[in-house]
Amino acid sequence: MEVLEEVVQRFNWTVHAYCLMSNHYHLLVETPDANLSQGMRQLNGVYTQRFNRRHRRVGHVFQGRYKGIIVQKDTYLLELARYIVLNPVRARMVRSANEWRWSSYRATAGFSEAPAWLAIDLILTAFAARRGEAQKRYREFIAQGKDQPSPWERLTSQIYLGDDAFVERLQRRIAADADLSEIPRSHRRPAAKSLDFYSRSYPDRDQAPDPCALCRCFAKCRECLCQLCKHRLP
Repeated sequence: MEVLEEVVQRFNWTVHAYCLMSNHYHLLVETPDANLSQGMRQLNGVYTQRFNRRHRRVGHVFQGRYKGIIVQKDTYLLELARYIVLNPVRARMVRSANEWRWSSYRATAGFSEAPAWLAIDLILTAFAARRGEAQKRYREFIAQGKDQPSPWERLTSQIYLGDDAFVERLQRRIAADADLSEIPRSHRRPAAKSLDFYSRSYPDRDQAPDPCALCRCFAKCRECLCQLCKHRLP
């Protein structure tokens, strides 16, 4: 946690939620200076150095590159914060989020003092104006989320969590000369349109795009293809 605090201060991050698991961790952060890659390199690199020094080891501690998701704040902040702190519960390591010491839940819920680098106010103000009432409603919100589906099921292009307008707005902001060397090819492709988009845009089936192109967009699962057929057939 000391390394995370140093990175938050150095790179001007805002951390809304976190959870340390046995072999990975989750962070919900805002990066006002658009420096996520630099901060993550510092976080994982410094931690690896200190871990290896302490345990007299060499080599990598983390496997592969970190996974970064761009999140639509107004729509998914609370849901994602809940998903993060419930990780130990879903993994059956504890029965409730309150039993796991290595997450932001206890501080946000009012069971322990929040460290200076953890920003809990934005989440709490979504529930009530007064802290005590907000923390009570936050605890209820977390308790209701144990059986909720994973927000990752709604990812677009493996990197965006938001509605179609949000994804399109972000993609338009990518400069033509941006350095994409660290971004997988699948993440650079324009996001596939939803089935509802094609249904609204092409009420006349004869004007719709090539169905083979649509199949390529929605060939991730058989259910999607079945929905596609329902949209295409009278």
